[in-house]
Amino acid sequence: MMISTDSSSSEPSGTNSVAVTRQSRFALDALTFFLADVQDGLGPYLAIYLTTMRRWTPSDVGVAMAAVVIGTLLAQLPAGAFIDATRRKRLAVTVAAGVVATCCVAMINFPKLPVIVAAQTLIGAAAAVLPPAVAGISLGLVGRPSFARRTGRNEAFNHGGNVAAAILAGILGTYLGYAAIFYLVAGMAMASGISAMLIRENEINHERARESASSQPAEGFSFLRSGQLLRFLAAMFLFHFANAAMLPLVGQKVSIGQADSAAALMSACIIAAQIVMVPVALVAAWGANRWSPKAVFAVAFAVLPIRGLLYTYSSNSAFLIAVQLLDGIGAGIYGVVGVLMVADLAKGTGRFNSALASMALVAGVGAAASNLAAGIVAEELGYNSAFISLAIVAGLGLAWFYFGVSDHAESL
Repeated sequence: MMISTDSSSSEPSGTNSVAVTRQSRFALDALTFFLADVQDGLGPYLAIYLTTMRRWTPSDVGVAMAAVVIGTLLAQLPAGAFIDATRRKRLAVTVAAGVVATCCVAMINFPKLPVIVAAQTLIGAAAAVLPPAVAGISLGLVGRPSFARRTGRNEAFNHGGNVAAAILAGILGTYLGYAAIFYLVAGMAMASGISAMLIRENEINHERARESASSQPAEGFSFLRSGQLLRFLAAMFLFHFANAAMLPLVGQKVSIGQADSAAALMSACIIAAQIVMVPVALVAAWGANRWSPKAVFAVAFAVLPIRGLLYTYSSNSAFLIAVQLLDGIGAGIYGVVGVLMVADLAKGTGRFNSALASMALVAGVGAAASNLAAGIVAEELGYNSAFISLAIVAGLGLAWFYFGVSDHAESL
């Protein structure tokens, strides 16, 4: 499934042939930087806060963590179809970011189970808009020949934003308390909305943004009839089932008896992974064009079972931070190569953002199942048993991806 970068590749025709200005390029850089923590909300910090400050059980924390991906699950396909159809992608990003900011403020001021679950669900629904919108804006700005490079750049800035956010979260959580982390994510959400509106609207080719040669996207979801796409989506489910709960479980495990230092340790784990993701994202974009994307993606799968098993070896802080370097490899590859594979599958359908949403949908289902199942296993059998269970799923996912997913996309 090779992604062409030949400058002679055919582009969907459209009325927009305006050159991309430096303002739009830098605004897109800023958008992906500030969206770093906005797409996932509070993530593992919320798990630590609920475990240490609110004394929630692992199963209740699992419900709260699953709520965000359930919200995404419900909104994912409608969000993708909306981004395919709308010419107001910038505004969609701004509104979604505003919802995330509002929910973060609500959770810290009203930390009750119904409020947390409702806010997490809304954050998930808002986050469903962001990946297809950013991908659509990027493709609409630069076109298919430059899309791999732009996607790698987006991911590099996104991971750079995660490093900055994690550093600030660790400092703020340690010296000002967990409330400051909630407000930090809210502030980044507002900054991302402003950045989106600084991208010049007349420079976005909306036909090109959905991989369409006409003014309207193809009807329905015919792309879902592709057996290759369905096999790829099954692999994405297993990837996220194995991956999603690992870092929150680490946060819960190390926070037992170490509430004062848990936020700093979690920040260190995130920073370690994100620093690795920046060069990995750039290399993955290059490697996907030079070699088979399947070969590049197999590396992301291969590190998952190793990571899960290593988490059972020790609770030493330095060791856990070192293990997180593997997360940087897996996530850095996924963020780039996953988008490029979907673009290849959706070429010419006018449903690129919908197809991308279908990948995010199964990722959300896998993440929700991961948090729920791992929370139950951790409560009943202990954290190490949960890590081993996730490692087993990761191994099965690697086998399925290697033997079940082809190197070449089927014609849609």
